[in-house]
Amino acid sequence: MTDPTETPERSFESNPTVCPFCGVGCQIEYAGRGSATGVEGPVNERGEICPKGAAAFDVVDNDDRLTEPLVRHDGHFVTAPWEEALDRVASGIGRVVDEHGPDAVQFFASSNCTNEENYVLQKLARVLGTNNVDNCARLCHASTVAAMSERFGAGAMTNTLDDLSETDCILVNGANPAEQHPVAFRSYVLPAVRDGATLVHVDPRANDTTEAADVHLPLRPGTDIEVANAIAAVLVEEDLVDEAFLAERTTGFDRLREHLADVDVAANAEAAGVEPAAIREAARAYGEADRAAIVTGMGTSQHRCGTDNVHALLNLALLTGNIGRPGTGVNPLRGQNNVQGASDVGGLPGVLPGYEPVTDAAARERVAAEWGVEPPAEPGLTEVEATHRFGDEVRAAVVFGENPAVTEPNATAVASAFEELDFCVVIDLFETATAAHADVVLPGSAWAEKSGTVTNTDRRVMRMRPNADLPGNARCDFEILADLGRRLTDRPEAFDYDGPEAAFDELTRVAAIYEGMSYEGIGDGYQRWPFSERDGTGTDVLHAETFATGERTAPLAVVDPVPPADDLGADELTLTTGRVLQHFNSGALSRRSERLTAMRGEDVLQIHPDDAAERGINDGDRVTVSNERGTVEVAADVTPAVREGVAFCTFHYPEPLANALTGDALDPEAKIPEFKHSAVAVEPTAEGDALAERDAAGAD
Repeated sequence: MTDPTETPERSFESNPTVCPFCGVGCQIEYAGRGSATGVEGPVNERGEICPKGAAAFDVVDNDDRLTEPLVRHDGHFVTAPWEEALDRVASGIGRVVDEHGPDAVQFFASSNCTNEENYVLQKLARVLGTNNVDNCARLCHASTVAAMSERFGAGAMTNTLDDLSETDCILVNGANPAEQHPVAFRSYVLPAVRDGATLVHVDPRANDTTEAADVHLPLRPGTDIEVANAIAAVLVEEDLVDEAFLAERTTGFDRLREHLADVDVAANAEAAGVEPAAIREAARAYGEADRAAIVTGMGTSQHRCGTDNVHALLNLALLTGNIGRPGTGVNPLRGQNNVQGASDVGGLPGVLPGYEPVTDAAARERVAAEWGVEPPAEPGLTEVEATHRFGDEVRAAVVFGENPAVTEPNATAVASAFEELDFCVVIDLFETATAAHADVVLPGSAWAEKSGTVTNTDRRVMRMRPNADLPGNARCDFEILADLGRRLTDRPEAFDYDGPEAAFDELTRVAAIYEGMSYEGIGDGYQRWPFSERDGTGTDVLHAETFATGERTAPLAVVDPVPPADDLGADELTLTTGRVLQHFNSGALSRRSERLTAMRGEDVLQIHPDDAAERGINDGDRVTVSNERGTVEVAADVTPAVREGVAFCTFHYPEPLANALTGDALDPEAKIPEFKHSAVAVEPTAEGDALAERDAAGAD
């Protein structure tokens, strides 16, 4: 249907599709007058949505959308015809490849975009001759994937959202699903709690999830291992382990038991800043439950020891036999609607589609049989490693639907690094902070203008359907990427697709976990990987009889605490960052969400009353937050919700840019940066009270 309230240039219609925010995968559709409504879907069975989904169309019909290609001329952007812009991209990237080789180009895939688009982008990189392709999973769950892949053979949720209803205990570690995954929390976590499940929340900040918790462990950022090891020690000490499971499905218990015997629960509790009794209560709730599930988020993973943090949690599941059954497992909640899928289809530098290592000769041969070109054998650079090498080994970047100049840590340095590139092309909806450094900006398609699939946090592959046509002269992302593939490689026929469905069919032939899936089979529902074509269903619970490694057993691991990269000065606070309900990543959700924000559309700093009093800070004052990486000015939210010695800042806006303060020390295994622990000085901004009064007056 055409909405008469819309401008004549655009038409909208109602088609069930997947919400572009978070990894839950709610179904929404156009509801008229620029708004979205929830419809009954595989995940949101009652058709409910959260404020994120309700605001989704504000991006689609935003007046600031790019509608024409932009090329840089004499230091400024001018509009250009598509052929000229694409020719400029082909010559710019081609020149870098000719002079420095294909490994001088870095490709940024997008977890906000479809499986088909990301598949074509990573194929373009590899046919060109490089494995330098990565997506923003590197910034959120790379450490989760690394640890779970090593021990279990698969880095995805072991279970499903649905079977959380069968659990007796939910251990939420470093996640706030009540605000970040609201429908999953209301539809799956809260019903389990109301049915008697114990909720344990491990997080340095009291938030909406904490309100539903029976036990809260407000640990100091960077002490996840101390807490997990203390819980494990109690499990062993109080005979709360599953001896039969340990004997049949694990290795290394004797070594771990010996290690845990030396763990002083009280000392670990003191190091983490929590009560020993609370740790014992949490351990008993988890260990005594018939079925216990771990839910984990970026508070666990975004550390330079993020992989070790996850290893420590995996020990808890293995010690108690909470793996391979409904209502159990280790379940990372993905932060964007296709973080899972972008990684599944090969948008990572070390694996091909389906997570087969690029170092596996047989896997490369199978891909070559489909593409006509064998991918390179050496793993490529992660996106953080690449930005550290801009202007040196890396001379060009293709940035698809991401904004690394804002989202990466130590962001001021990253923005400067973009200036060192010989050539940069950005495909996006707006002139982002990253686009400001580009030579060419190509106007792409928003979520509501796409066909394709995305894969949600519990491995469901679902259809995206268009609800709007494209504005102005913008083009579909899929078509742009296929066109670039034809122009940039010597295998143009490899990028001749009739549309996204043809690319998906090719993906199912390349990635074993998607084998047998089809658009027809997905229909209005979903198909879950790993998929069985024989019975038309996917596997709900992983690792039931054997682990995805192919082994009957998984190893237990000795995990020692790792100190954070930033040393904390005597007068400094530990800065940790995160989202709130009405926001999403590098910007407010929309104009509508800004009106929902108490602080008028800017990032805020939560600080404990005692820390505020020591610094002469009052609620609402402007404060200056600084370290060696940068300085930002924000409004103070004085609240006991954040523990003493810790400050919490949202990271949604480029002005001020909170990620100017975050560190870029990397986890040695997953190469994920340490967003969740930065040493900062916090002090009142000069004339802070006057500024606060001025802002309050402006808000009125």
